[in-house]
This record gives sequence, C-alpha cells and structure tokens, in this order.
Amino acid sequence: MSSTEAAGATVADQRLVRGARTRRKIARHGVDVASLEGLNGLSIGRLATDLGLSKSGIQTLFKTKEGLQLAVAESAREEFAEAVIRPAQTTQPGIARLRALTDRWISYVEAPLFAGGCFWAASLPDFDSRPGKVRDALLLHRRTWLALLADELRHAVDTREIAPLDVDLTVFQIDAVLNAANTALRLGESDAVSKVRRVVDGFSAPPH
Repeated sequence: MSSTEAAGATVADQRLVRGARTRRKIARHGVDVASLEGLNGLSIGRLATDLGLSKSGIQTLFKTKEGLQLAVAESAREEFAEAVIRPAQTTQPGIARLRALTDRWISYVEAPLFAGGCFWAASLPDFDSRPGKVRDALLLHRRTWLALLADELRHAVDTREIAPLDVDLTVFQIDAVLNAANTALRLGESDAVSKVRRVVDGFSAPPH
C-alpha cells in the first residue's frame, strides 16, 4: 500500500470511529427521551435539535425511524445489562442473586439510570399490540429479564433454599410489583422501595 493509500485508509477509519461514537451518543440520548415519552416520542428532528446535529447526518446514521428506535432499544438493553444484570452475577445463585437483581433494578429506577425511569415501562405500551422489529426487540429484553428471575427462583427451590412455589406466578408477581414501584417512584412515593423488598422477602421463606 502506498503512503497515499495508507493516509486515505486512516482518514476513512477515523470517520468510521467518529460515526460510531456519534451513533452511540444519539442512541443514548434517545433512551432518555423514550424513557420519558416512549419510543414513539422519538424523531430525527427532535434529536437533531437536542444535540445540535443535522437531521441529514442522523438520517445517514440510522436510515429510518425504525432504525433509530431499534438502536435506542439496543442502547437501553446494553446499559441495563451493565447496571443491573452483570453486577448481580457475582452473587450466589438462588435467593441472594434474586435479591441482588431486584435491588439493582430498584437502583436503576430510583437513581434513575434513564431520565424517565424504566425505559421498557415507557416504551412497551406503544408496541405491545404492534407486530414488528421494534416490538420483537422490546419483547426479547422482557423475556430475558423474566427468565433470569425464574432461573434464580428455580435454583432456590431445587436446592431447598426456599419452600416450593409456582415459579411462573411468582415471577409475574415480582414483575408487577417492580413496574408498580417504577410508577410510584416517579410520583415521589419513596416507600415503594421497602414494599418491593418486603414482597421479594415474602417469597424467600425456607422449607419447613
């Protein structure tokens, strides 16, 4: 490769890096917007104004509104995994890890990680009855999260750490309480945190 070709390749690489960095920045800001207004609240024009970027530049990076929504959903998933799931994996399987997951989830909405609280609570209602790639992405995250909770409960039951219970029903109840806590915390009801912990502890009774 000649020096001219090498220089051209370097410039091209730098553009790709800058493009990827800008794409991540836009998607992350989109998560905050969607956590407040849902994914339907996103628009290329809105993000361009918020971030001081050109609409054409954002259009080049994401192509369509659906492409933007999918990138935003993926950014939210990655941030959630980093803040909630990965730290909990260092704890003992079973009830300790279940508590770690729910405690991390509480911190995720209490702090909150995203401007409007839970990204999925804000976004799923817009897409739960609308088949397509965006719904599939949101649903995959939800199913993965619920499966994690179920795995820890089953482990606790199988190892006789807790009394036998209906795992699917218990996960449904925990998920309902977490979503209720997200709404309560947005409304300033700080006692929601202790209520979630009491509910989770209620499923943790050892076998007789």
